[in-house]
Amino acid sequence: MDTLIAMINDLMWGAVLIYLLIGVGIFFTFRLGFIQIRHFGHMFSVLRNSRKSDNAGISSFQALCTSLAARVGTGNLAGVAVAIYLGGPGAIFWMWLIAFIGMATAFVESTLAQLYKVKDEDGNYRGGPAYYMEKGLGMRWMGVLFSLCLILAFGLVFNAVQANSISLAMNVAFGIPDWVSGLALVVLSGLIIFGGIRGIARFAELVVPFMALAYILMALFVVAMNISELPGVFSLIIKSAFGLEQAGSGALGYAISQAMINGIKRGLFSNEAGMGSAPNAAATATPYPPHPASQGYVQMLGVFLDTIVICTCTAAIILMSGQFEPGSGITGVELTQRALSSQIGGGGNIFIAAAIFFFAFTSIVANYSYAETNLVFLEHNHKGGLMLFRMFVLGMVMFGSVGELPTVWAMADVSMGLMAIVNLVAILLLSGVAIKLARDYNDQLKLGKVPTFDANKYPEIRSQLEEGIWDNPAQNSKQA
Repeated sequence: MDTLIAMINDLMWGAVLIYLLIGVGIFFTFRLGFIQIRHFGHMFSVLRNSRKSDNAGISSFQALCTSLAARVGTGNLAGVAVAIYLGGPGAIFWMWLIAFIGMATAFVESTLAQLYKVKDEDGNYRGGPAYYMEKGLGMRWMGVLFSLCLILAFGLVFNAVQANSISLAMNVAFGIPDWVSGLALVVLSGLIIFGGIRGIARFAELVVPFMALAYILMALFVVAMNISELPGVFSLIIKSAFGLEQAGSGALGYAISQAMINGIKRGLFSNEAGMGSAPNAAATATPYPPHPASQGYVQMLGVFLDTIVICTCTAAIILMSGQFEPGSGITGVELTQRALSSQIGGGGNIFIAAAIFFFAFTSIVANYSYAETNLVFLEHNHKGGLMLFRMFVLGMVMFGSVGELPTVWAMADVSMGLMAIVNLVAILLLSGVAIKLARDYNDQLKLGKVPTFDANKYPEIRSQLEEGIWDNPAQNSKQA
């Protein structure tokens, strides 16, 4: 079984996905006129007005926090350590690159998710790649395939990955047995996921800003303690990314390929750009400005915060600590814990254990919310199977707590890769719609208007949309 999983991973990540992710990201970066750079400041402008919502949707800020809850998890702590261990310090450069071009991809997928959202039987917004595949492309079969991949990945496998990191961190820091951590996670997760989408959004809104700020401040403290080493760390990352450290050893090509593969793989696992996960949160929001593209900017900011900011913090802690030793077998969350402990003493283990708990636990509940939306899609916007599915999710949390890390990571890579391929094909096919929406938004912005989407201007799009969603866009700007 392990051999088969490894073979599939090698095929997807060694050939298909690296080129597809980079190619799609570059394509949208150029088609959107380097939107990551030109409109970098506008992301924060949209965020300033992101607390507005209505009875059908959560606020844009809650949607951002929900997507960050899923993004900011083990990929930011354990995943960065795995990338450095397997690909060398140069893997961080490729994480940065995939995040930069991935910001454009994230803009497109979240804009499309907002456009094609629907209301479920309770009157709440639902949407995501499965919905734009069905409505925008007329390919429900594609949406079904994506939903099955996402449910497997986020509802089951990824939650096992997050639980695995929590139980390992608790064992290293406090000696707590894995099964005890597992049972505690099952109880805590159950309390939140049975509260539904709005309960998850409120939880994320409270916890995510606090946990991210605390981790960033700790990393800045470590950097300040080692400020003289900072230029050398950046130099090491760049040299390692292009094999310059290994140029004299005859291993140049292998070193570059390992840095690329591991950096891109772990970068995608962390920021999820192009994977089709964050759009599920973006679609549930009532956007302000009342235009689908405004959610594209919000979720583009999420990619930046996740990888360029938080993952870089972890990389700085590890590379400044001197704890990274190729071939030592020390990787994952254990490497991150050792690195921080070497800087601040025994409290480092406790801090990382707490960070892992908050980062990974919020990921579990946010991942569940993505899976719930896709289960609702499969059931034609009804929620009949949710109770049984929630029990399966909690079962995977328990499994991940006591399972072996390599197998769990490998399963996550396979399911993530399948999801990403299906979604990237879909957004390429819908690229014309996304570019049209971006131009409409920016044309209004240049005129000094609050961008407002009028579906009647685009009859070819209007016919694809859910009745009542974009009929009165001004209504979307009202507060609940």
